[in-house]
Amino acid sequence: MGSAFKADPAFDAGSVVVCDWPLCEVRLQDDARFPWLILIPRRAGLHELEDLTANERAALMDEVVRAGDLVRTLGEAAGRPVQKLNVGALGNVTAQLHLHVVGRRHDDGLWPDPVWGRGVARPYGANGLQTAVSRVRLQARDVPTK
Repeated sequence: MGSAFKADPAFDAGSVVVCDWPLCEVRLQDDARFPWLILIPRRAGLHELEDLTANERAALMDEVVRAGDLVRTLGEAAGRPVQKLNVGALGNVTAQLHLHVVGRRHDDGLWPDPVWGRGVARPYGANGLQTAVSRVRLQARDVPTK
């Protein structure tokens, strides 16, 4: 593999590492408007899905489903149950391969538009961020891959 995996430093500006799964680093987006996780495959030099092996792509999809379960848990905990999951791999700002798993509601303020580049992020705040990270870490251990 040559060089070791390192998440692009741009991710640090808006998200925090929650845990590592078999393939991906799992990050929580620091935007309390939406329950939102980012999955970054822990392989160096990835830019597109095609850069993964077939087995890694299958593992990534399993982890996306798993992340969706966690996003739903975050929404429930905030009293805003998720009505729709949005999954996206844009890479226009940060080219490193990563997927966003975002919980949406019909009353979330941006519905039905996409969340990327829209509005101003509302940080959780120190206590809210720690609570959300703890919740995801606890659930991340217990959510099986379907």
